[in-house]
Amino acid sequence: MKQVIQSYRTGKLRLVDAPVPRCGAGSVLVKNEASLVSIGTERSIIELGKKSLVGKAIARPDLVKRVKEKIKNEGFMKTVREAFGRLDTPTALGYSSAGIVVEVGKDVTKFSPGDRVAATGAGYASHAEYISVPQNLCAKLPGKVSFEAGAFGTLGGIALHGIRQTKISFGERVVVIGLGLLGQLTIRILKSYGCSVIGMDVDEGKVRLARSCGADAVVGGEALRGRVERLTGHQGADAVIITASTDKSDPVDLAVSAVRHGGRVVVVGVADIHPNRNEMWEKEVELLVSQAGGPGWQGADYPLPYVRWTAGRNIEEFLALVAEGWVDVTPLISHRFPLYDAEAVYAKMLKGKGGPASPKGGSYVGVIFEYPAGDIPENLGVMRRIARSGVPESRQAKDTIALGVIGAGIYGKALLLPALKNVKGAFLHTLAVSQSAEAHHTGEKYGFREVTTDYRHMLQNKEIDAVVIATPHSTHAQMVIDALKAGKHVFVEKPLCVTEEELTEIAKVYGSLKKPLLLMIGFNRRYSRHTARLKECFAGRTDPEVLHFRANVGFVPKEHWVHAPKEGGGRIIGEMCHYIDFLSYLAGSRVAEAYAERIAGNEQTALANDNAVVTLKFADGSVGSIVYTALGSRAFSRERVEVFADGKAAELADFRRTVCFTEGGKKTLKTASQELGHREELQAFVDAARGETPAWTADEMFASTEATFAVVRALSTGKPQKIS
Repeated sequence: MKQVIQSYRTGKLRLVDAPVPRCGAGSVLVKNEASLVSIGTERSIIELGKKSLVGKAIARPDLVKRVKEKIKNEGFMKTVREAFGRLDTPTALGYSSAGIVVEVGKDVTKFSPGDRVAATGAGYASHAEYISVPQNLCAKLPGKVSFEAGAFGTLGGIALHGIRQTKISFGERVVVIGLGLLGQLTIRILKSYGCSVIGMDVDEGKVRLARSCGADAVVGGEALRGRVERLTGHQGADAVIITASTDKSDPVDLAVSAVRHGGRVVVVGVADIHPNRNEMWEKEVELLVSQAGGPGWQGADYPLPYVRWTAGRNIEEFLALVAEGWVDVTPLISHRFPLYDAEAVYAKMLKGKGGPASPKGGSYVGVIFEYPAGDIPENLGVMRRIARSGVPESRQAKDTIALGVIGAGIYGKALLLPALKNVKGAFLHTLAVSQSAEAHHTGEKYGFREVTTDYRHMLQNKEIDAVVIATPHSTHAQMVIDALKAGKHVFVEKPLCVTEEELTEIAKVYGSLKKPLLLMIGFNRRYSRHTARLKECFAGRTDPEVLHFRANVGFVPKEHWVHAPKEGGGRIIGEMCHYIDFLSYLAGSRVAEAYAERIAGNEQTALANDNAVVTLKFADGSVGSIVYTALGSRAFSRERVEVFADGKAAELADFRRTVCFTEGGKKTLKTASQELGHREELQAFVDAARGETPAWTADEMFASTEATFAVVRALSTGKPQKIS
């Protein structure tokens, strides 16, 4: 399918061939018939992408501070790789469209295939032939509403939510500053609700358009304040809605001067919010910033008795106004283009040139992309890219391992895929990710032969020998089981699974395999050069070891997905498993008993399970402790390890510096940046798949995972947990 994407790193905008997105649980797959270009919003996104690295840094100083802290703790090169991995993210343009539902996911109850719907949401309702959208971000189109009109649903919902924030009543007087598409819709909705409306813009074409829709007054170059005073009997407007987009404070200053005493100013567009305090103080003006289309714009839903107007219900209300004839969006459509002309259309819009074949002449206002008709193809989630951009038609050597990779999130692009690209004997065959734009961009960058949005297609391919899984934690267990049953070797990023029931099921499936397969968890720290130095220091020891691991992991808000039991499993399962396995590997022994205590958290700044002290007893008599905290400063070092045995001691600092103390003195290993063993672990996996003896066993992987669940039980019960 065709889709419009922009590289956030380079700013280049392209119309690309991408696989159709997967219809996930709670979502619907929609074949777009029309999508609306939000010129103001999309222009700002595109212009940010076109900025240099310095320009992007100026726009996001908060991220620059975090980069400096990471460089201090983790090294320059590793930080740069991760930063460029984040920057190298494609942006799917567009967030308002309408089309026909072709498939519904699990748990979808509101829609059926064949329904006509309006869709909303950045990253969902994109300029693409097919889109996958959460059902809560879709609304059925009334019979009288065309696809073109339905494509205005998102902008209409945003305008409606901004109006609600003014808390106006029938007959009140409202000023709208900025008469672009959002401003024009705001005027139309206000008039349908019985309000008097005064519009303001410096563009004469937009002024004429606002007058034609019934605005009571429209100000162009003349002073707004004088017109408002004359029309309101020198009382001022009851409310002012700013729908303009600028980096200046002029619209806010103008709004404060035009609003009455005790009135309200609502910013729906973009403006510098630094008004004159004295005038606001004299009038007791309330200044608000409207949040998108209302609560739930991320895809969540809220019960109507508690939240009357969500983003979805605002769109439904707007479409009802269109269906009943109160709001007519047809005059706002200035241009219609086939999606295939998108690159040329954006180039002219960014240059401020009027588009070709405009039925109304003048500048762009409402631009509609039209989509080709046709039957829905089979294998929607598959796109082959053979012999293109240097991608080989088949593996180049017989002893290479054909890899399928599932997932390409921030971690995957910053660390996993760059490491895989440098693994000897690995052939990158297929990439599977849920987002179409990401599949195309990442697949092209790393030279995958094929990309797909359905990992099950990958597992059916007999050419693929092994699968690398780097998806959200909750998906790991099922993907591991599916891959093993398909006869593939499996490398899965930590954790293996998020529940003990899943661990039992994976072990059962693995034990029933008819042919031996590899199962490896991404416990990369085992493979670091620093770890090898620690093992070397205590090689041949006769006494048990005493081990200590301190992890200053940084705060993550409780709303983050990693804390959700069914999605991330919590940070103990998702991250501490690393440290449990690491100490077990250093000791050369499995955990026999675990005990843990956590702080009394407040669920805000201090989360209980993110701050714990763990004691591990190993089968060989060694003991280990893990201090795991999210209360520390990110400017402080992240990880420190200490090991004691046989009159020796060793210290490892952030996997950049290891010092071993023995009777003969001390030996130090320093590396320019963190060496966490990412490439080395993947090389070990590929080598084992090619026939070399693996340096790990599946039983070790199961044992470390079982020990992690024992720690979780210990935190819950306050009692030591023995592990059989």
